[in-house]
Amino acid sequence: MSAAPYPYDLILFDLDGTLIETAPEIADAVNDTLTEIGLLPVEQDRVDRWIGHGTRELLIQALAWRWGEPAEAVRASDRFPAIEAAFGRHYQRRCGTRSHLYPQVRDTLLALRAQGVKLAVVTNKEGRYTQAVLDAHALAPLFDRIVSGDTLPVKKPNPLGIADTLLRYGVAAERALFVGDSSIDVATARNAGVTVWALPYGYNMGEPIEACGPDRVIADFSALVPVAWLPAPA
Repeated sequence: MSAAPYPYDLILFDLDGTLIETAPEIADAVNDTLTEIGLLPVEQDRVDRWIGHGTRELLIQALAWRWGEPAEAVRASDRFPAIEAAFGRHYQRRCGTRSHLYPQVRDTLLALRAQGVKLAVVTNKEGRYTQAVLDAHALAPLFDRIVSGDTLPVKKPNPLGIADTLLRYGVAAERALFVGDSSIDVATARNAGVTVWALPYGYNMGEPIEACGPDRVIADFSALVPVAWLPAPA
């Protein structure tokens, strides 16, 4: 009996907490910035819970926490542009220093590409940081499209990043899959009308991913392909 045809023509992925474990170096860059302006560092687990809305929002949350002010006050602060620029310098320097691919990511992406599946990243991380992280791990060439938090006028959970990619490649929603690690990713996929699978190891603001109601929770990337598509263990 022949194997069933692969059900997806396009798979879209979140970045942080899905493809790459980036939280340690994000925390390093945040704390480099806080130290530079005379503030105490923040704990890693707190940074983990702030990940998801883009690096700029994460920095705003860190400053709000340390200044004891609401996030809106940080956004309106005359000091914020210079602090954001300092963070940019620190994060560019930190990219790739303490991040790593999650299990089976590279082999799975290569296997999917070999079968003609279109691959895209849809992340809320700003474009310059998205590119730096992907380049640090030599992943950028594996994707047909990269949609960052500032690529389009809106970002997740708005579905435009998914919808625009579907349109670009002429893929019907039922032939697309979104893979992420957070309630933001699940909401984005639901808003776009595509199936969503979730990974349990990422950054979901401290909540279990099952509570978000994805169509499926998978242990790692190998669930995305038949075993025969992956290289034999060395």
